[in-house]
Amino acid sequence: MTCCGSATGCHHSGGGGAHSLGQPIRSMTALSGTPRLMPALPGPDCDSGPMTIIQPELWIDRAGQAVAFYAEAFGARVVHQVGEGDDIVAQLAVGEAAFWVAAAGPDAGRFSPRAIGGATGRTLLVTDDPDAFLRRAIDAGATQKSPARDEHGWRLGRIVDPFGHEWEIGKPIGPWPPGLNAAG
Repeated sequence: MTCCGSATGCHHSGGGGAHSLGQPIRSMTALSGTPRLMPALPGPDCDSGPMTIIQPELWIDRAGQAVAFYAEAFGARVVHQVGEGDDIVAQLAVGEAAFWVAAAGPDAGRFSPRAIGGATGRTLLVTDDPDAFLRRAIDAGATQKSPARDEHGWRLGRIVDPFGHEWEIGKPIGPWPPGLNAAG
């Protein structure tokens, strides 16, 4: 079994299982399109045995533009990309967190939020400074749904990116989950 959970190979490297989350990857910079060696994402080698990681994939009508937005709004870096323009699949990283951006396509059953009139979920981006991340995202073109405030044991704010995906940006105010450091 490979890192994708597929017996046929790792789809993140075109089916060959050749890349490793623990190794640097030749990639394109998000804004210039210039090839460069990106720092490795932490994690075990794909072929080193079992692992569990969740990396959401966002389906977007203008995927190439989305890569540039996430770079500006969140400081995302491109770890891996195939395709050109808006017909791409790209793995992005914000700090140690990774997610994927791919072209939406009704023929493949991949609907963007705009195609269905809203998002089907929300992505939580955990950061030490949610207020700064929210400001940066709004300055880059996101729409604020709610400002950062303390709620449910978190400092949280919500935005919708220009492609219709909803993001919650925050950090726990104290130990998380609650009772984690409690005796007994």
